Order: sequence, then C-alpha cells, then structure tokens
Amino acid sequence: MKNFSTWMLVMFAVMFWLLRIIIAVTYELGIDFGGIVPFNQTMEIILLFVVLVCMLFIVKRKMIGALIYLLAYGMYFGTNLLTGITTLATASSEISLSSAGLYLNTIISLFGIIIPVAILLDLLLDKNRKAHPKDKKTDWFYNNEQFDREIDERADKNNYRTM
Repeated sequence: MKNFSTWMLVMFAVMFWLLRIIIAVTYELGIDFGGIVPFNQTMEIILLFVVLVCMLFIVKRKMIGALIYLLAYGMYFGTNLLTGITTLATASSEISLSSAGLYLNTIISLFGIIIPVAILLDLLLDKNRKAHPKDKKTDWFYNNEQFDREIDERADKNNYRTM
C-alpha cells in the first residue's frame, strides 16, 4: 500500500468497523447508543468477521477483498438505506426522537455504502498494482543504477573460458 488514498480509505474502513462493533456490543448489552441500532444482530456479527478478513485482502491489494467487502456491505446496508430514504421522504416534517435515530441509521448506512465503493474504485484506478509488482528479492539489484558496470572500449567481449 503505497498510496496515501489507500491508507486513508483503509483507516476510514477500520474506524467504521470499530463503530459497528461498538453498536453491536451496546445493542447486545441494552445500552442506547444515540438511537443507532444494528438492523440484524446475527448478520451484523457475521459481517464483522467477514469484513475483518476483507480488510486483510484490501491491505494486500487483492481485488477479491474489495469485491466481497462491497457485496457484503451493499447487501446489508443497501436495503436499509433505501427503506430509510423512502421513510424519511414520505414522513412529515416533525423530528422526534425516533426519527432522529432513523436519520442516524440512514447516514450510517450511507457511509456503509460509500466506503466500500471508494475502496473498490481506488483498487481499480491503481495502475501500478498490476503493471509494476514489487519483488523485494531482486528489485534492490535491478532498480539501482549504482551497481551497473561501466564498459569501455578495452572491455573483453570474448566468451572464452580460462582453465
């Protein structure tokens, strides 16, 4: 991970993952976390472990990790984002405590969709990922010009063996 954008996106994804852990734990303990609740508690816990594995793949710059991450969060947060937007669009203009929780859950669902899409686009737009893979065993020699030998006109160009 050489790009600053990749580091930032992974940090945002880890912070969002930690937020989801806090939300799952507070819901399980019965503590109110500002009206934010998991949509499906068992699916939330499964998703936390899936995202942990996907983060490892994303750090290793594997496209399959970003795709699984987008698919999992898209299925989990996408339906809730659509229902939250339609509910907020058809609701009256009064803001009560329950609608504030609905607003927060919709915003968190929006972040749950934006972060995986941004990570996938970052991996897709990185041209150096496939064109110039790193090999630490040989790059130190072949990428350093200081180890190249200067050949002058006196250099022996014959390929004979000495015994």
